[in-house]
Amino acid sequence: MPTADTAALRIRNVRLIDGVRDHTVEEAVLEADENGLITYAGPAAGAPPIRFGQREIDGRGGTLLPGLFDCHTHLGMPSDRSILEVALMSDPVLTMLDTVTRLESTLQSGITSVRDLGALPVGFRDAVAAGRIAGPRIQTSVAVISHTGGHADTTLPSGKRLDLESCVIADDPTEARVAVRELLRAGADVIKICTSGGISSARDDPDDQDLLDDEIRAVVDEAGRHGGRAVASHAQGRAGILAAARNGVRSIEHGFGIEQEGIDALGERDAFLVPTLSAVFQPLDPSETTPWRYQKKLRWNGIAKENIARAIEQKVQIAVGTDAGITPHGENPLELTYLVELGMSPIDAIRAATATSARLLGVDDRLGTLQPGRLADVVLCATDPLKDIRALGDPARITLVAQQGVVRSTRLGDPTVDALNAERSHS
Repeated sequence: MPTADTAALRIRNVRLIDGVRDHTVEEAVLEADENGLITYAGPAAGAPPIRFGQREIDGRGGTLLPGLFDCHTHLGMPSDRSILEVALMSDPVLTMLDTVTRLESTLQSGITSVRDLGALPVGFRDAVAAGRIAGPRIQTSVAVISHTGGHADTTLPSGKRLDLESCVIADDPTEARVAVRELLRAGADVIKICTSGGISSARDDPDDQDLLDDEIRAVVDEAGRHGGRAVASHAQGRAGILAAARNGVRSIEHGFGIEQEGIDALGERDAFLVPTLSAVFQPLDPSETTPWRYQKKLRWNGIAKENIARAIEQKVQIAVGTDAGITPHGENPLELTYLVELGMSPIDAIRAATATSARLLGVDDRLGTLQPGRLADVVLCATDPLKDIRALGDPARITLVAQQGVVRSTRLGDPTVDALNAERSHS
């Protein structure tokens, strides 16, 4: 993460959600040193005096919380065009520039870290880390492993195949191991597989199992042999969820068909559910999709809401992901609103998007909470998201985003924003 323009930072006049406490700290202060490490986060009364050269920001009574995570995104995919159009009709230079724009809008929305699960080359991760482009911290799977005819098989209904580098086919344990090795050679941080069919794939269904048990075990073993890489699984239906869980996958992506057996399996294995509710709550428009996809989505949206609500009630370990690329980019924090709609408390939704997500990505020793010694990745919301969680999904309310103490985006002092927040706070 770049350190250009770093300086000791102090943010005052805020309420603090630190990702640890179950309540806010009113009249709080956060301080970070020249290296972007938090040195203090707590009540203003106990804060050290401001130091010479320290940059001080007035938070204007807003709510300061840890930088948010999106653990399931597709930054290499546009949300307003089909994969087919991009693959066949888009100039690769323009596609690259579009991805840079998506990275910037995602960061400005308050997402300071992402796990990209398909279609993002490692060059974007490295460019962000080197400070050459703005964006969230990135872990990427580079591509997705599936079997012939499975969810990530890019053969079209016409029989023609899109030769996409973001999809890898493996049809036995040996091919599965080779696929993992190829992705690790390409620089993947995490391995993404499909253990179920999907809503957006024409020739299979979420109820279908994709990779077989011995193939899943081969992937998990191979990933573990190389630095203990985690495996994430696209698993929408019951069969795919159980196959992934019993064979050592770290996270279930989507999990729409999760039932009691799946809930128990995740708990026994300390695994995570990433429910991507943004895709579930996305409005249905039959005129903008194919009939088969519309019918599958209509059916599975209802199933997902019921099952994810049960998983929330039973305190399944939930991290936050949006499936952006399928859903709009730059609106990622709306995912927390949907978690709350299905029964999660606002404080738990924020914790899911911060501390729990950091734990899934293996970075909880430095991110996900606002404590001394952690990196100062922070988001400032103009109002109190514990009173209205929708505030985090409102771009006008995200008034400051910083990574490692470096301010990446700020709207503090914008008269339009100030007027809007004043009007809403009195409504």
